[in-house]
Amino acid sequence: MRRLGVVVALLLVAACGGSPTATRTATTAAAGPSSSADPAAGPVTVFAASSLTEVFTALGALYERQHPGAHVTFSFAGSQSLVAQVQQGAPADVLATADAKSAASVQAELAAAPVVLARNHLAIVTEKGDPLRLRTLADLARAGVKVVLAGPTVPAGKAARAALAAAGVTVHPVSEEPDVKAVVQKVRLGEADAGVVYATDRRAAGADVGGVDLPGVSNAYPAAPLKEAAHAAAARAFLALAGSPEGQAVFARFGFLPPG
Repeated sequence: MRRLGVVVALLLVAACGGSPTATRTATTAAAGPSSSADPAAGPVTVFAASSLTEVFTALGALYERQHPGAHVTFSFAGSQSLVAQVQQGAPADVLATADAKSAASVQAELAAAPVVLARNHLAIVTEKGDPLRLRTLADLARAGVKVVLAGPTVPAGKAARAALAAAGVTVHPVSEEPDVKAVVQKVRLGEADAGVVYATDRRAAGADVGGVDLPGVSNAYPAAPLKEAAHAAAARAFLALAGSPEGQAVFARFGFLPPG
C-alpha cells in the first residue's frame, strides 16, 4: 500500500533574501529497486509553485502508482524563489511556475519550451465566516480593513495588484508574503482580515476561511524539464502524466482551469 509522506525543509535562497520552501516527497511504502525496463521508475525532483502543492502531491502519488519503484520529491515555494534556486544550480529535474514570465526568466536553463499545464483564477480569502462581508475588491479598500498580499515579485502578488489596479482599487497591505500559501495562513490566523490569493488555495483551506472567487482574472502554469536534469526520462514522464487526460482530471478535481 502506497502512502504519501510529507517532509518540510527550509531552503535558503541567497539571491532573494531566503524564504521557507516546503518539500514534499511522494513515496512508496515498500518500493523495490527501480526497473531497468521503465526509465521513469526512479527518482525525480520537481520544483513547483506553492499554489501547486495539493495537486502536484496528488499527481506524484499517481505517478508512483504507475511507475513502481519511482520516487518523486517536490520543493514548493514562490516562483521567484524557485527561479533563484535554479539559477544558482540547485538540483532539479522539472520546474513548474505560476506565470509565464517566471519561466521565461530561466529559458536558458530549460531543456524544452514550457507547456502550460493549467490555469487558475483569483479569489478573495477572508476570515472564517467572512465577518466583515468582504465580497468585492472595492470592499478591501474600506477603512480599517487589514489586507495581506503576496509580494510584488510573486506571481500571485503581481496578479492581485493587476486586478486591483484594473478595478481602480488601492489597498495598503499590512504585510507582503513570499508565496500565496503564506497569505492564506495570515488570514487563517486572524493576522489580516482578507487577502487576494488563487481560488484553488482558498478552496484548499476549506472551512477554515471564507471568501469569494474572482472569475475572469486568470494566470497560466507553465512547466518544463531542466537541461541539467539528472533524471531526464523521469522528468519527461512526469510532465507527460500532468498533461494527459488522467493528469488533467486531477487538476480539475483541485479546482484548476484547463490550460487552453
